[in-house]
Amino acid sequence: MRLIVGRIGKPHGLRGEVTVEVRTDEPEARFAPGSVLSTEPGAVPPANPAPGPGVPFRVPAELTVESARWHQGRMLVAFEGILERDVAEALRGTLIGVDSAGVASPEDPEEFHDHQLVGLAVVTPGGEHLGEVVRIEHAPASDLLVLRRPEGRTALIPFVKAIVLEVDVAGGRVVVDPPAGLFDL
Repeated sequence: MRLIVGRIGKPHGLRGEVTVEVRTDEPEARFAPGSVLSTEPGAVPPANPAPGPGVPFRVPAELTVESARWHQGRMLVAFEGILERDVAEALRGTLIGVDSAGVASPEDPEEFHDHQLVGLAVVTPGGEHLGEVVRIEHAPASDLLVLRRPEGRTALIPFVKAIVLEVDVAGGRVVVDPPAGLFDL
């Protein structure tokens, strides 16, 4: 499974460096020189200038980090082979990630990678099946479990201790005590 570690933003300067919206707790490890990051297969960003006459630019399946540094609170990254501002602009909006197989589990027992939660059954303390986790939304206030309900609808559950009582990855379940009306929205 692929873990998203960032989203490429606007170019910085003229030599292909880009800003990156970091989506990992370990940016120094993920964006270390030589790190290979995957992109959406065959992605063509909406603002897709051609690098040459009649040659549309396609985002490569992988990007190799040449250098990374912090500048005014933002991560700036240069990728191998991306040497011009126009090409860097074509990467804008591209999600970049790593294979979860190469990522160690967090040491803190109350910390989880998104891919560990996707697919887990969501149940109440009484054992009522509420659905299955299909993805995690990283909102400003708290992370949200996106749940596919048995009837096919989706629901959002704030990933906070007051509601999420237990995460049992090995047992394949998340125990939640949702407040009344949470699924009526």
